[in-house]
Amino acid sequence: MKLIRFILLCLVLVPVAGSAQRYKASQNRPGYYKEVIHFGFFLGANRCNFLVTPINNFTSVVGGDSLKTILSSPSTGFNLGIVSELRLHEYLTLRFTPDIAFGQRNLDYHFESNTQSYDIQRKIESTFLDFPLNLKVRSKRMNNFAAYMIGGGRYTLDLASQRDARNQIPGQEIVKINKHDFGYDVGAGIDLFLPYFKFGVELKLTQGIRNLHVKDVGVYSQSLDRLRSQVFWITLTFEG
Repeated sequence: MKLIRFILLCLVLVPVAGSAQRYKASQNRPGYYKEVIHFGFFLGANRCNFLVTPINNFTSVVGGDSLKTILSSPSTGFNLGIVSELRLHEYLTLRFTPDIAFGQRNLDYHFESNTQSYDIQRKIESTFLDFPLNLKVRSKRMNNFAAYMIGGGRYTLDLASQRDARNQIPGQEIVKINKHDFGYDVGAGIDLFLPYFKFGVELKLTQGIRNLHVKDVGVYSQSLDRLRSQVFWITLTFEG
């Protein structure tokens, strides 16, 4: 019985091994890691948020005696851009991936008084032009699959910034933010090598390092000390 089982096992494994050899021989784009430069495009979704630092004492703000908390609630947007990648080493590349992104961030203010409590939200819509420059460290290929890590910095221009708008209506003041931001990226992803292009899925965090808040009149602005951007990205890349 042991001999029969061994023979049956061999009969099963031999075709599987042969199939694996044929699969390895038909590796897609086998010289991809040797190519100097690649181009492509990507589509994605983003989750924009603020890291909020309020002032220490709300009661020092006119109209802020009943303000208790300020929180940021994220919203989902989308982005699209182009990929240009320069090979520095077989497993190291430099990636420049400019994109345009649309997103919204919300600031939720909670007020309490002796007779009532209520919430007011201030929406901040943005249209970003992002210019990230990242290093990509990729793994050795396993047939048509590879994984990678990515990190670097970026400059962001907010085309929808209302930095220069005038707050003239009491109680309806907007929260102003700067147009220019700088941040760093960290993330990881996978690459799938298909016959005619490389398809990738990437998860990334962008953390802003600049205080975006522009001080202005009104409780919604004067109660804030710092606002820093934070964005989570998921992108699908298509590279030749």
